[in-house]
Amino acid sequence: MPKLTVLPHQELCPQGAVIEDAPSGKSICRVLLDNHIEIEHACELSCACTTCHVIVKEGFSSLADASDNEEDMLDKAWGLTSTSRLSCQAVIADTDLTIEIPKYTINHAKE
Repeated sequence: MPKLTVLPHQELCPQGAVIEDAPSGKSICRVLLDNHIEIEHACELSCACTTCHVIVKEGFSSLADASDNEEDMLDKAWGLTSTSRLSCQAVIADTDLTIEIPKYTINHAKE
């Protein structure tokens, strides 16, 4: 199973994390949530918002291409990069991944 490395995030994962046995075929978001990293997911993993936006620092090419719908949503994400993905849509393959969770999200309901 591939390894999922999460770079430190001030609120969600201050020390960073390494998930040694990230199951192939599951979304990055689901794996994070299953490992108690409470990434925002305002649309309940349905590709209808950008709150679960991540930047894939290593292993980006192992992910399937983003759908047109995901690309349209990503255009609204804060801090968009060429390796940005919605973690609810990015399915882990067989390659180790390193991700960064951006400092900010566009979530008007969060207080």
